[in-house]
Amino acid sequence: MSEIKEECGIVGIKCPQKKSLAYDVYFGLFALQHRGQESAGIAVSYDKRKIYYYKKMGLVNDVFDEDVLNDFPVGDCAIGHVRYSTTGSSNVVNAQPVVFYGRFGRMAVAHNGNIINCDSIKSEMMKQGHSFLSSVDSEVIASLINLNSEEGLLSGILKSCTKLQGAYSLVIMADDKLVAVRDRHGLKPLVMGKRGDEIIFASETCALDSLNADFVRDVQPGEIVTVDENMNISSTFMPDIERHSCIFEYVYLARSDSYIDGRSVYDMRYECGKYLAELYKIDADAVAGVPDSAIVAARAYSETTGIPLVDALSKNRYVGRTFIQPSQSLRENGVRVKLNAIKNNIKGKRLVLIDDSIVRGTTSKKIIKLLRDCGAKEVHMLIASPIVKFPCFFGVDMDSKDKLIGGYRNEEQINEIIGADSLHYLPIEYLIKACGGNEYCAACFDGKYPVDVEKYNCGKFVLEI
Repeated sequence: MSEIKEECGIVGIKCPQKKSLAYDVYFGLFALQHRGQESAGIAVSYDKRKIYYYKKMGLVNDVFDEDVLNDFPVGDCAIGHVRYSTTGSSNVVNAQPVVFYGRFGRMAVAHNGNIINCDSIKSEMMKQGHSFLSSVDSEVIASLINLNSEEGLLSGILKSCTKLQGAYSLVIMADDKLVAVRDRHGLKPLVMGKRGDEIIFASETCALDSLNADFVRDVQPGEIVTVDENMNISSTFMPDIERHSCIFEYVYLARSDSYIDGRSVYDMRYECGKYLAELYKIDADAVAGVPDSAIVAARAYSETTGIPLVDALSKNRYVGRTFIQPSQSLRENGVRVKLNAIKNNIKGKRLVLIDDSIVRGTTSKKIIKLLRDCGAKEVHMLIASPIVKFPCFFGVDMDSKDKLIGGYRNEEQINEIIGADSLHYLPIEYLIKACGGNEYCAACFDGKYPVDVEKYNCGKFVLEI
């Protein structure tokens, strides 16, 4: 259970005739709730230049009840967003989608990721007389696209994307079109699906499944996909494409039933568990995974070693993921109310506890103490990823290097802090092998960023590699 915040989740739907799309976007966002729990929003285009939207702080099912959803007009295009605050404070002003009046009438943008040169772009635009209502990247992206769209929406998007540095997947609704964009490194996932004559974009395939839509393909790195008013689909690519998909999506961020860039998240996590079993043979009575993202790796470890799999921790399903909380005190409170030990399964036993990652170490320390207090004889911890040594600047909130428990420590030193009987991490070469290739951004583990972060004043947090 990593003490980190997730990314955001986005959904976009375009259909040939007007219908009640708010409910569809709602169900898509509900499937992506794990990607953001601070706010949710939906925007529906019910005329070429008119957009109705509603956004609010809270979980999807708290923000949208039946009355709110029924207030949405019928339309032929809609986008939605669930958020946590990578940039910008946690308040409704910064909730998405961003909706404003521009060259094409009303325009709406929903964004997953982080633009590392956003401040410089914003500063330059403000010098030209532009004003901004929020502190989020998404408003800057929307304003930049509007500014550059003298020759049309698509040219404006392409011109703007060449200026953006960092990670972004976008769904844009304007000029009776739905446009989906993925950054040139493919850092953030984005998939395209189809349901009858409708085209659907979403952060993960699990959202397509919730809408009973068929997966068509992943939006490729650097690709701009446009669905126009006649449902014609066209594709344009940015220059200088170089794939570096975020490997942490497989480790933790994505749901285990999703597919990213053609690879099963479940299968990848299972392979990591098998590799842990091959590398670290521990004399133990039981194996358990920290819910939810480490359960698959724990199952693989159990099946490979023959050590029985047990449920050691019970999760309160009505509490959001602790990493989503915007402050450390709230994160720590979240751990206390979110997990409880199942005493009969662990009392007197030597336990292998598997987790997906350790970032700050706060949660791991509390879980190990909880298990010991409830009778576990030994707690040996295995991590299905390498040591997180470096911060992420692309939309995963991993603080600065000195706040990462592994920023300047090795396994032995980390174990001394969290209090396990032993601690082992999966080497990076095994993680990459489990993911099936080398085209990943694994900078949080190895410090090799696909963008020159020091050039954009991020390097002060990286320190030495």
